[in-house]
Amino acid sequence: MANLNKVLLLGNLTRDIELRHTPKGTAVADMGLAVNRRVSDGNGNWTDEATFVDVTVWGRTAENAAKYLSKGRGVFVEGRLSLETWEDKQSGQKRTKLKVVAEQVQFLPDGKGRDRPPEASGAGAGSAAPADPEDDGDDIPF
Repeated sequence: MANLNKVLLLGNLTRDIELRHTPKGTAVADMGLAVNRRVSDGNGNWTDEATFVDVTVWGRTAENAAKYLSKGRGVFVEGRLSLETWEDKQSGQKRTKLKVVAEQVQFLPDGKGRDRPPEASGAGAGSAAPADPEDDGDDIPF
């Protein structure tokens, strides 16, 4: 039987990105993503139902995301589901958490009139356009 583990999410960051490095120096970033869905109550009233997703990003993409993204910014994430399992230190109970490991992250416009947002693709590679249209981009890593 064939298997497929693919996730596509479009939403807004719920917090600033937390960047850290592994002992070998690989960048890893954690971000929270809110994804909304419009729901009708059957009487013509619509509300947004939010789903909150934890996303982990690796490598150059993690570095670029931490540099250019902040709370509230829109992102498109393509990745895979991953189940983390650990034992709670206080209670000793087994805990699990389903999260997304991003393979590609596309930065969306920030609502400030910028036509072309920075982009970062792939877990090990990344590219980004200057966040400021007046910036000449000399320090942009691509």
